[in-house]
Amino acid sequence: MIKGIEVICLWAENVPKSAHFYKDVLGLDLLPHHHGGRPHFKVGEAFLTILQGKPQPAEDSVPARFPLFAFRVWDLDEAVERLKAHDVELPWGIEGNEDSRWVMFHDPAGNLIELT
Repeated sequence: MIKGIEVICLWAENVPKSAHFYKDVLGLDLLPHHHGGRPHFKVGEAFLTILQGKPQPAEDSVPARFPLFAFRVWDLDEAVERLKAHDVELPWGIEGNEDSRWVMFHDPAGNLIELT
């Protein structure tokens, strides 16, 4: 029945600041026509949109530190250097196991995001 993910929505109190982060720091393409004035980015076959509002992290979550979503990148080391160049704090550094490596950070709205 489900074919894939179509839209991922993030909430931010400062939508322009978050849109700048996803466009200029993470390098996503901002679509020229924003549906209803909301920034939309194409991510693979899906869309990421940023809506006005206050993000609310899960309470008493298990595990306590788990990203809202993860982007797959071509080169994690290159992506980490780009984040560092934009002064993005990487509180846990690059993490990994036998199968994968990842880095987690907060976007300007406080959403925990992962690159893998």
